[in-house]
Amino acid sequence: MTPADTGRPRASAPAARGTMIGVLLLVLSMWTLSCLDASGKWVMNAGVPLLVLSWFRYAIHLVLVLALVLPTRGVRVLHSNKPREQLIRGGSMFLATLMFFTTLSYIPQAEATSINFLAPLLVLSLAPWILKEPARLSRFVAAGIAFIGVIIVIRPGGGLHPVGTIFGLLTACCFAAQFIATRRVAGDDPFTSLIWSGAVGTACLTLTLPFILPPALPVLQGLSTLDWLLLISTGITGGLGHLFQIAAYRRAPASTLAPFIYLQIISATSVGWLVWGHFPDPLTWLGIAIICASGIGIGLIEWRRGKAQAAVPARAAAR
Repeated sequence: MTPADTGRPRASAPAARGTMIGVLLLVLSMWTLSCLDASGKWVMNAGVPLLVLSWFRYAIHLVLVLALVLPTRGVRVLHSNKPREQLIRGGSMFLATLMFFTTLSYIPQAEATSINFLAPLLVLSLAPWILKEPARLSRFVAAGIAFIGVIIVIRPGGGLHPVGTIFGLLTACCFAAQFIATRRVAGDDPFTSLIWSGAVGTACLTLTLPFILPPALPVLQGLSTLDWLLLISTGITGGLGHLFQIAAYRRAPASTLAPFIYLQIISATSVGWLVWGHFPDPLTWLGIAIICASGIGIGLIEWRRGKAQAAVPARAAAR
């Protein structure tokens, strides 16, 4: 009798459910992080300085993650096997945050998010030199195609502020550095990396509080209740967004989740349209589609390549 004959679920059913839950958690994280971006853009428009906004984002992130993780993992989760790499990762994430919030103060959320999608392709292109991985023509082709898409998005006459465009490209470079650093701390618990990234940003910004807080006090005192709620929410959505990502990658393989990362353009566009009434024009959508297609395409190629490499030892062992 087969499992279907007896009415019992097939052995692959739990794995399939886990993968589906992983995908849903990743999509939830994309929406959560898009809300973080929108909240940051909103409070900056209300006059909150960049560094003050970033302090709230990182300090609340750190407190939230510690409150959720320490009771179950204990203080051992604070220990890192590669503290130097964790500092580099936290620093690159901190710089990416500053760059991206600056980008959002100049250009719409959908366009800013689409430029960020250049980051994972930059990592694949730099992998032979930085991560000592084999050079692959498909990766360079995918990065080149994605860059064409970025050029279409930031094209002259497209209405994007040149300063915002420059900071958007710098953000992609910072995110690429963060992704590379994340690969180097793969041996650490993901929650350890999440805590360290929050701690690095909080520590750096707390040192600047005596200088940045006094000039910002009049602005903070004049904020409405909604502005304060959105300011505080940046730390909550930032922490929860990354917690959802960790949960997603614990339930589904990275190769399976990779194409779904590009769904963030939907959440970013939706939030930007609902809050500010901005919707990209057709030519910008063409550039976004090229970037996403390039990333999804190389993701599928890498997945098939990894599957084929894993099958070789299996066949050899079966002989």
